[in-house]
Amino acid sequence: MARRSRAATNPKIKVEELKSLLDNFLDRLDDSDLREQVRSLVPAVYCLRDLGSGLIPMEGKDAARDRILSYLQRYPKTLIDGDELMVVSGIGEWARRVRELRVQFGWTIYTGVTIKQLTSEQPEVIEALQADTGIDPDSIKPNHYILMREEQDREAALRWNQLNEIRKKPGGVKSKILEFLRANAGRVVTGEELRYLANNKKEWARRSRELRTEDGWPVVTRMQGRDDLGVGEYLLEEDKQAEEHDRHIKDDIRVNVLERDGFACTFCGWTREQRDREDPRKFLEIHHIVDHVKGGDNEAENLIALCNVHHDAVHRGDIVWSKDGWLDKRSGKKVLVSLS
Repeated sequence: MARRSRAATNPKIKVEELKSLLDNFLDRLDDSDLREQVRSLVPAVYCLRDLGSGLIPMEGKDAARDRILSYLQRYPKTLIDGDELMVVSGIGEWARRVRELRVQFGWTIYTGVTIKQLTSEQPEVIEALQADTGIDPDSIKPNHYILMREEQDREAALRWNQLNEIRKKPGGVKSKILEFLRANAGRVVTGEELRYLANNKKEWARRSRELRTEDGWPVVTRMQGRDDLGVGEYLLEEDKQAEEHDRHIKDDIRVNVLERDGFACTFCGWTREQRDREDPRKFLEIHHIVDHVKGGDNEAENLIALCNVHHDAVHRGDIVWSKDGWLDKRSGKKVLVSLS
């Protein structure tokens, strides 16, 4: 069994030891016995690992996983080369420890592969990535790692168990992504999880987008005006598929309507910042002022923002549009709305 690395308490002493070991190896180069050369180099390899793992002093914590996390936490939203993690971990299986941090412990660590696939399928993500991290997408390599969120997600382990169950099922990538999103409706999931669910197929980002743009599921990202979501995070706001005519509202028009209405319900004024566990208002929806079946189009002038509670009230007939605003038929309350 290979020796575990022992973090160097005094790096300078360790450097001198490494020099001595390398001098010894240099003497062995004149030896014709290959095995003796190899065996003389082994202590130097271990010494180098000890030196690397000792760069991060962690009192009472000598696990490679802890050292990797500490290093990533020092440089959040920064491209970290895998070789750097190899050095500070002091072990050869450092990549497995990164996966454990992500899967078992809920740290949002993205690989360069995931970010590359995300930006190639959704070019609009590039601007958000640069704004959030300052990272140039062209500089990202497959062996890069990024700690995207500094907060630990304690529900991640449960979701990865779900992922493993769904991943084994027959069916296409889109159907599996939808099943996972519906199982976590109202909770944020990551692109790293969706890529794993798709068995690392590049199409996962495109399929996730199609669920919203073609199939009418309220799957939102930062691109839909959800500034509370990080780059590469997805949220199924409600386990409810939109009506057929609502599925053809273009994303840019949706954003324009939300911006015009101040990202607030035009009836009650509720915003996402007011979300509360006990409040049934959870998200904003886009409503047609003139119903599609009555000739209403999907242009901004015919669209208006409502929270999910009052959108349902409109469809029940409790609230109606009356020329320049909403009328609550139950109380007679009138709410004036400007659509300019």
